[in-house]
Amino acid sequence: MSVLIREIKANFEGHLKKGSVEEQLFQQIDFQRSPRHVAIIMDGNGRWAQQRRLPRIAGHTSSRATVRRVVRQCARLGIPTLTLYTFSQENWKRPEFEVRALMKLLEDVLESEYLELADNNIRLTCMGRIEVLPESTRKHLEATIERLSRNTGMVLNLALSYGGRREIVDAARRLAHDIASGAIPPDAVDEAHFKSYLYRPELPEPDFLIRTSGEQRISNFLLWQLAYTELYFTDVLWPDFSEEDLLHALREFQNRERRFGGTV
Repeated sequence: MSVLIREIKANFEGHLKKGSVEEQLFQQIDFQRSPRHVAIIMDGNGRWAQQRRLPRIAGHTSSRATVRRVVRQCARLGIPTLTLYTFSQENWKRPEFEVRALMKLLEDVLESEYLELADNNIRLTCMGRIEVLPESTRKHLEATIERLSRNTGMVLNLALSYGGRREIVDAARRLAHDIASGAIPPDAVDEAHFKSYLYRPELPEPDFLIRTSGEQRISNFLLWQLAYTELYFTDVLWPDFSEEDLLHALREFQNRERRFGGTV
């Protein structure tokens, strides 16, 4: 067992209740086969609120606790990168009052969770058309990213004002500009070169995608990056997604055989 895995197990076991389901699931995790990058479509906030006869924003507010525990759990498990689908390009079509509430909620979360992220040595990044965010939200985001930029632990990547097709189009436009200017010969363009024009090319492609709420689609999320990603769908609504649910998902990932288009 490597030093890193021993450290992960020692750190994690201190937070487990003896004999709990979470401890039993934790003991089944093979840390040598953990995903390098987990991406999550956090779905079901509105339905969670509707089931309780609450306004939709109540579901988004309740999801804060879920984000906190999932980020903390992934950091403890030693997962290098976690991407959360936080606000899609299509979400701008929602009622104006809901969009304003979501932006204000994001600002509040960035302020209130800063110390939690700092204490867990987490670095924050984002991807998407950040320039169209409200000025106040953008400033909160940029300031938090800067304050956490020297951390060396897990990368928490927020997909904000993000669309997978838009990302590919934006990359193609930048690449076309460089070809037209003579900076790059057309014959030099391959998959690796194209990837360098995506929003966060330095991040590894996700090994594992989790979507909550029972919907089984990727909703214009990371269309380029998900080519060989393992997909996992659960009926659990995002505000109810627990540490145990995450461990169940990771155990499922480790039970799969990844072939990347090849054979056994």
